[in-house]
Amino acid sequence: MRSGLFGGTFNPIHRGHLWAASEVIKRFNLDQIFLIPAALPPHKTSGPVAKADDRLKMINLAISDLSGLTVSDVELNRPGPSYTIDTIRHFKHTLAQDARIYLIMGLDAFLEIHTWKSHQDLLEQIAFIVMARPAEDYSDARQGWRILETYLRSTLSADNQFDAEHACYILKGKQPIFICDIKALDISSTKIREKVKRKQSIENFVTPEVADYIRLKGLYK
Repeated sequence: MRSGLFGGTFNPIHRGHLWAASEVIKRFNLDQIFLIPAALPPHKTSGPVAKADDRLKMINLAISDLSGLTVSDVELNRPGPSYTIDTIRHFKHTLAQDARIYLIMGLDAFLEIHTWKSHQDLLEQIAFIVMARPAEDYSDARQGWRILETYLRSTLSADNQFDAEHACYILKGKQPIFICDIKALDISSTKIREKVKRKQSIENFVTPEVADYIRLKGLYK
């Protein structure tokens, strides 16, 4: 069994999340991806955050017709900030012993991994799939990978090498860090919240079920 863990605030979940997850499933031949909404995200506190129950419900609505995607409320049921190292330990304990587990995140998030709780343990315990997506600090995937390589060498470990056959970086004593060049959709939860506040349509950014839920509950106004 090959499983991916894709965490985030999902505030709200949008088509960009779903597209990225579906691409990673295909490219890495994963059996499933767990979407894991954070209860109290320690690295992302700007802007209004919908209640955990609402974010969980929106994820369930968004993936109801999609195979390979499931939602996990493990972080919502745990008190305090949502530390990824605790989530990794949970899945290593609950999934099959021979399960192959990957932690999925965007390049922008990975470039802050040294600030995460027990980040060295994270790098030792789980393989990463890092997605290059448009951001203010890099214009395309190629530039993003150069930034990643510099970051690995200067911040995490000078002792690393790139395995071109498997498209991953190998750090001594750590799990592989795979790179995944995804043509991401130009969508963000921040833009969606701003559109809701301005009473603009969000139909192109979220599934119809999520759009209806946001209107019904009066979220992000």
